Amino acid sequence: MSENPYATAPSVSPGQERTLGAVAHGVPLVAMVLSAGLLGFVGSLVIYLLYKDRGPFVRAHAANSLNVQIITGIVLLISIPLMFVLIGFVTYGIALVFAFVLHLLGTVKAHRGEWWNPPMTPRMVR
Repeated sequence: MSENPYATAPSVSPGQERTLGAVAHGVPLVAMVLSAGLLGFVGSLVIYLLYKDRGPFVRAHAANSLNVQIITGIVLLISIPLMFVLIGFVTYGIALVFAFVLHLLGTVKAHRGEWWNPPMTPRMVR
């Protein structure tokens, strides 16, 4: 017998879901810090694609992480042309601090097993 290639990923225990939820925010946080905000999106996207089918808690936190990075990316792109009038440097920094704080809060909330939606972040990915 061969395995079904279309089968979904196995669900995980509640403890593993909490850990993966924390990883969904922690990996983009570290990637964002190491790359001045440019690679956080990649971290969120990879975690979302790899773990979204492991359980509803993991999916929610991975989607929230990706939503934070989408909003951050939009603000960073808007900040680049605004740098010609100097205000872009301020908005770029504010966006990075905003994403850092939300990912830090998301990591702590996921580790505690709490459901959480980041404030001021539209839910584009569910």
